[in-house]
Amino acid sequence: MSEEVLMTQEGYDKLVAERDDLVATKRSEVSEKLKDARSYGDLSENAEFDAAKDEHLWVENRIKELDDLLKNARVVNVDELSEDSVYVGLFVKVKDVASSEEEVYSILGVTESDPFSDPPRVSYDSPIGKAMFGKKIGDTFEFETPDGKMQYKIEEISKVMPEL
Repeated sequence: MSEEVLMTQEGYDKLVAERDDLVATKRSEVSEKLKDARSYGDLSENAEFDAAKDEHLWVENRIKELDDLLKNARVVNVDELSEDSVYVGLFVKVKDVASSEEEVYSILGVTESDPFSDPPRVSYDSPIGKAMFGKKIGDTFEFETPDGKMQYKIEEISKVMPEL
């Protein structure tokens, strides 16, 4: 049995759009490439055929992966969330216990993360996401980074981006 995957409506919609594009457009494009490459003759030394086969395999595997994600998705309705504890779809303002620097993170599903965005969009399944998930304002948490252990305190939990 597969594990439930939390995501926002926006994340879910992007996965559906990607799957629909792969099924409706990309699959037929790759089939056409395979057909064209076959027409070149000897398949044993046909680079175009090998490339089209690889692309076909990637498309079919990605469709299956998306189907599995969508089948196990639980879309979080942010409007119904409490701001009492860290959860998918919320913003979290944290303070580094050592430096007193403040940062804001957007907590999202595993397919929605982008740690380089502003604010960083982190998965609830990432090291920092796991460490803060379910915590309340005033709680501290630790997580491991390549530079060592970090300790943060939760300053604010909100449905809208808090100010720094």
